[in-house]
Amino acid sequence: MKWIRAFLAAAATLGAASGAQAAGVGVRAGTTGIGADIGVSLMPTLSARLGYSGLSYNRGIDVTDVQYDGKLRLSNVNLLLDFSPLPGPFRITGGFIFNDNKVDVTGKPTNGSYTINGVTYPASAIGSLGGTVKSGNQAAPYLGIGYGNVAGLGVNYYFDLGVMFQGTPGASLSATCGSALSSAQCAQLQANVAAEQTRLQDNISGFKYYPVANIGVTIGF
Repeated sequence: MKWIRAFLAAAATLGAASGAQAAGVGVRAGTTGIGADIGVSLMPTLSARLGYSGLSYNRGIDVTDVQYDGKLRLSNVNLLLDFSPLPGPFRITGGFIFNDNKVDVTGKPTNGSYTINGVTYPASAIGSLGGTVKSGNQAAPYLGIGYGNVAGLGVNYYFDLGVMFQGTPGASLSATCGSALSSAQCAQLQANVAAEQTRLQDNISGFKYYPVANIGVTIGF
């Protein structure tokens, strides 16, 4: 990614200009998944960090008339600057998290039927019903606070607490018609699915901010 290459080039230039004093690696876990960071000290109060974290797990989702099986897939590349305004491990962190976070949803029948936009269909009438919910900003600004630096010497721990400004999530939903439906009924099903997609979009539109909380261990040198 050109953003990563540009960040690494800038960090290398700053590090060379300031005589970077320390570097380190860290492993962590939290709301962005399980991952690792590489950090380098740029100056006594500033360090740069490149990391990746990801996770995948399943859970049920019930935000409209339709019940869904959801599979959350987290994939985050973070490019961050850690600034320590005071002596000690406390810091302020800002940067970008390049993400491909999404939830794949698959509609499941309730008591042998689906209710879509107020219309009930037997399970046999629908071949499949599913879609995806994705974050609005793939390059999401991040701002937070933290304790400890990946670029610190020795073995230490670090944590981050902040917010990823992911923008309004986008929802897509589609369905295939079962053989029991006529052409007219299939067209009506597609219209109802489009209305269900709009309802799903409305229900998730408030989730513009993703909370970030991570804790990990670093080894610096």
